[in-house]
Amino acid sequence: MEKLIYLDNGATSYPKPEEVYVAMDRLYRQYGVNPGRSGYDLCVYAGSVVHDTRTMLAQFFGGTDPNRLIFACNATDALNLAIFGMLKEGDHAITTNIEHNSVLRPLYHLWKYNHVEVDHIPFDGDGFVDPDDFVKKMKNNTRLVVVNHASNVVGTVQPIGEIGARCRERGIPFLIDASQTAGKIPINIDEQCIDVVAFTGHKSLLGPMGIGGLYVRDGIEIRHTRAGGTGVRSAIRTHLEEYPYRLEYGTGNLPGIFGLHAGVKWVLDKGIENIHRHEARLLTKLRDGLRDIPDVTLYCQDNLTEHIAVLAFNIDGFDAEDVGTMLDVDYNIACRTGLHCAPLVHEQLGTDSIRGAVRFGIGPFNTDDDISTAIDAVRNIEMHTRTNPARLSAVSRSK
Repeated sequence: MEKLIYLDNGATSYPKPEEVYVAMDRLYRQYGVNPGRSGYDLCVYAGSVVHDTRTMLAQFFGGTDPNRLIFACNATDALNLAIFGMLKEGDHAITTNIEHNSVLRPLYHLWKYNHVEVDHIPFDGDGFVDPDDFVKKMKNNTRLVVVNHASNVVGTVQPIGEIGARCRERGIPFLIDASQTAGKIPINIDEQCIDVVAFTGHKSLLGPMGIGGLYVRDGIEIRHTRAGGTGVRSAIRTHLEEYPYRLEYGTGNLPGIFGLHAGVKWVLDKGIENIHRHEARLLTKLRDGLRDIPDVTLYCQDNLTEHIAVLAFNIDGFDAEDVGTMLDVDYNIACRTGLHCAPLVHEQLGTDSIRGAVRFGIGPFNTDDDISTAIDAVRNIEMHTRTNPARLSAVSRSK
């Protein structure tokens, strides 16, 4: 079988480090018990891995209390816990046009059903939001600012330290969605004035799907929106108030935590800076190669200084989905097309009217050959399909 060139790391990292597969297999075969529910040796060991993973991730985000590291199903689940637990009727929230639906939809539901005001900050022509724009929107009832650390569409890394400082000065909690950055870009809650970090395990932390969470800074409280088992203090009728139990419900995803532990350790061993440097070099090569192709439009790729290795593009006159199909069928390149669960980005770019864009997402296991092949593939699609319009029609009919 021809080698798959995987350029959809913005959706999930693939492959995973071998250590992740080994850790999850070992868990199921040797330690697949329910931690925190009993005192026998296997249970104690499983619980120790959960605590070690909390500690590792808390330190990863510059936190000091591992108990304030909360596990959830994924970043969307974590963001729902935070957003619905921090806002109530009559409150005001500020977010951006750069957000993923994991932020946009909870805020929309709160606006529609709970009378929460929401303002959206646009990004500039380079893909960045202006920290001062947040100050202009702040009100007496502003109770939350939530920002996507890096866009999953155009890859721009937002100035969260500057935004956080403005929030901290005014006593407004600041939540970041680190789905695309945790494992690529250093995050420090104290230095960047962050109150809550939401993350997922299956992207740049190189863990499995189905695991993510929050780090909640000391002094920030999130209301209960659920209730259930915690495995401790079972006689209490209400859900526990203390962290981490405050925001965790029922049996956790132990296989996911074992895999995440291995993924984070791999990232730390390789070094975030080294991983980011490798991906940034490949991104520059990809950007330079694609922008030399006639009729290829790139979005927010002029200055790659504050970027993750995500690139969105279109070939003028082509449907993004058709380009993705040709990349898959003819070149065995996996990528993502469409609106990327971030509709306001595409509305502001004007790509919503042409059904989005093609997105390449580079990961730590991609190579120079992968990027060269991708550039050549886009060049061939642009050139050969223009000279053979029947080819494009055939692709559209095949969907």
